[in-house]
Amino acid sequence: MAMTMHCNVVSAEKKLFDGRAEIVVASGVQGELGILPGHTPLLTELQPGTVKIKKQSGEEELIYVSSGFLEVQPDTVTILADSAERAANIDEAAAKEAVEAAQRAMADQAGEMEYAQAAAHLAQAAAQLRTLQQLRKKLGK
Repeated sequence: MAMTMHCNVVSAEKKLFDGRAEIVVASGVQGELGILPGHTPLLTELQPGTVKIKKQSGEEELIYVSSGFLEVQPDTVTILADSAERAANIDEAAAKEAVEAAQRAMADQAGEMEYAQAAAHLAQAAAQLRTLQQLRKKLGK
């Protein structure tokens, strides 16, 4: 039996995962993080992307997070997300429309602040679409 650690993924709205995991992979602001049991304690900011959790059963759970924090303690990984959604629950049409709207806003910028906000929305919508692509690849669709 593989070594595991406890993993929690929560957002302001709901708890998305609470269970044992063999590995947790997330997108930190300084790059991809792979957390295995026994990992050194860590606290890092997350960027928009997919959190991959390989459960104790061997199944993989994919969760989109818009941003937030990842904390590693001796036997626990906690992800506190600003907003998060299971990959299977992401609305692809809405994510595509959000990408297009953000691209239009970036092209029609009136100021630097509006451009930065549009770029942040674009990053989040693009991360949702990447999460859906990873889910389809996992399911073989």
